[in-house]
Amino acid sequence: MSDKVLYEVIDGVGVITLNRPEVHNALDDEAAHLYKDLLDRALDDDGVRAVLLQGAGKSFCSGRDTSMLGHRARDESDYHFVLRHQQKRLAVMDSPKPFIAALKGAALGGGCETALSCDIRIADTTLKMALPEIHYGILPDTGGTQLMTTLIGPSRTKYMVMTGDRINAETALAWGAVDFVVAPEELEARALDLARKIAAKPPIALAMAKTMIDQIHAGAVRSGIAQELLAQTALFKTEDYQEARTALREKRTPAYKGK
Repeated sequence: MSDKVLYEVIDGVGVITLNRPEVHNALDDEAAHLYKDLLDRALDDDGVRAVLLQGAGKSFCSGRDTSMLGHRARDESDYHFVLRHQQKRLAVMDSPKPFIAALKGAALGGGCETALSCDIRIADTTLKMALPEIHYGILPDTGGTQLMTTLIGPSRTKYMVMTGDRINAETALAWGAVDFVVAPEELEARALDLARKIAAKPPIALAMAKTMIDQIHAGAVRSGIAQELLAQTALFKTEDYQEARTALREKRTPAYKGK
């Protein structure tokens, strides 16, 4: 089995570690598929009471590997490509098991959305969080616009989505995008301790707590994610998206035409 994503169980905590540190844990098709398999494994294991998501090396996850932009390994439609990735995000949100994200370095694009789908986010001071899809002529499509809005509000989410700018750990904490910030040398232990503490609680009560608290936004978030699916499917067909991909390959500034 590939070692691009690692998995172990520690005291009732399923620990999933993205393991492509040389590319800041960007996900290619193989890594994304393995992540889904290990996610299912953690969800199906009755011995796992909570799940911790983390990244090896300097970053959490820099999103989809940019070398694979536009690539469809299964020869699937853009619609089904986005839907498949949305289903991974919804699996985390709908799971009765609490999810904790340990964030550091880059948490960008799909990596940021992965973190947002978790129940609690703990970061270290190196964190740089962004939804940079606008730079490629597209938008977040696995919950970014919806989940970020529930955490930091519409105006700040518009800033992040419309500029693609990164925010640091201090800003992310002040805005509510993360819940705790610790020193880099403390992150791994603090995140695991928090996950262990939660995993030790009664699992049915944990599941009910997650469900009740999420109900305040559940319907609106899912409706919005469905809109993300439709918007992204359309954006993949625009000339501006093709221009963004070409400019990325040619290492130049894209010239958008609004087409």
